[in-house]
Amino acid sequence: MNYKLGLSVILLATGLSACDKHAGTSGESAAASGEAIKFVKTQDGSPLEIKHELFDTPAAKEFLATGKNPYIGKDNAIAEGKKIFQLYSCTQCHGPEAGGQVGPALTGPNYNYAKDATNKGMFETVWNGTNGGMGAKGKGLMDPSDPNNGISPDELLKVIAWIRSHGSLTGNEDAAS
Repeated sequence: MNYKLGLSVILLATGLSACDKHAGTSGESAAASGEAIKFVKTQDGSPLEIKHELFDTPAAKEFLATGKNPYIGKDNAIAEGKKIFQLYSCTQCHGPEAGGQVGPALTGPNYNYAKDATNKGMFETVWNGTNGGMGAKGKGLMDPSDPNNGISPDELLKVIAWIRSHGSLTGNEDAAS
């Protein structure tokens, strides 16, 4: 299966599942009804449990409810995302503009993991790591001996907004509206 066809199938399936998930909410938002997106591990597709209390900002709560990154296109968040990308030494593997170095390019349109074309997919990959050598960066996972060490959901959303500012996809194309 070629990459574009595979990505199209994934995006279509994600979109259809999002429509189905929100069909029974009678017009109320997922956040208001207490629903949350379900995360899966990039390594094997198994459920990825992330404590909901870590989603402690309005933007992070919106993402948890909808899968949409509200920081996309926001200049302040993009600038903060760049600083966080540098702080966590992401540049060492992915290059100073996320275009790839020792590790793969993050800006698309081709990704090591097709799901990274979506913000939810990229969030899952960075949060919990990969089979390809990148360790988990999520709070409490980056250094299991220190539950406060690692990137927060809000910080990761800003990093993703910065990465998306370098490519043609926003990653929100798949999010329910």
